[in-house]
Amino acid sequence: MSTKDVAARYAGEIHRVVIGQDEAVHLSFIALVLRGHLLIEGVPGTAKTLLARTIARLVGGTFKRIQFTPDLMPSDIVGTSIYEISTSSFRIRTGPIFANIVLADEVNRAPAKTQSALLEAMEERQVTLEGDSLGLPDPFLVLATQNPVEYEGTYPLPEAELDRFIFKAVVRYPGTEEERAILRAHDHGQPSANIATLEPFDRGTLDACRTEVDAVKVEDSVLDYVGRIAAESRRSPDLILGASPRAAVHLLRAAKAEAATAGRDFVTPDDVKSLATPTLRHRLVLKAEAEIDGLDADAVCRRVLARLDVPR
Repeated sequence: MSTKDVAARYAGEIHRVVIGQDEAVHLSFIALVLRGHLLIEGVPGTAKTLLARTIARLVGGTFKRIQFTPDLMPSDIVGTSIYEISTSSFRIRTGPIFANIVLADEVNRAPAKTQSALLEAMEERQVTLEGDSLGLPDPFLVLATQNPVEYEGTYPLPEAELDRFIFKAVVRYPGTEEERAILRAHDHGQPSANIATLEPFDRGTLDACRTEVDAVKVEDSVLDYVGRIAAESRRSPDLILGASPRAAVHLLRAAKAEAATAGRDFVTPDDVKSLATPTLRHRLVLKAEAEIDGLDADAVCRRVLARLDVPR
């Protein structure tokens, strides 16, 4: 199957369980293909855990949920060594990070020391325990959630950690029709029961998609457009911190994946433009004056894009 067909089946199967959340579903597929990770911001009760469990079923992998709390320790995530009296030796007990799909729930509730335990896993796809490097399974996707409303007892995510997430998806309340569909689905039983009926992808499906994405061509004008977006964000009068070079690389790779999901072997400026906001919104740091004026990261992204000529 082509990447376009896989993406269509992926979205269709997930929507048998999860109603709405089109952006999060689409971005999660691209993150999977690109071996990236996804930050999801949304209020509780919007099916973020259900989405993660459904993805795990589709990729035929394991799912682990880590509830981040202020007293969570790094060893609670990556694991630790324990002494066994019977063998008079130490044994490595791996943590919940050793799963294909990891839901880091309310990641901003843990202090920076614990959040940093995710950095090596997300970037290097390995964990160092007692001096030994242990590889993580493939696919490996971290879905981290944060509550946008309740900030008491939370810790801002460090910029270095935010930069490891390829996208940030914003999950909003469902519309009237979507909420009616959600209520009807629960009236007929628990939607989570449908997860077991989903047929996982064949082994090698994601690898085939990655090969197709790698082969997507990028014209110099589109490449320059990505660079100009990053540079313009760094010059923005609304921002303290603009897009990093890693952000520009992620935007380029995301645009290639977007082209593949549309069935094309070349990137268009619209591919770049459509993914610029989810790729940059969590990496930008706004000035206090911009926030006082009522701007948010999405509005600043739109301003940055509006100042640039789109290549034809």
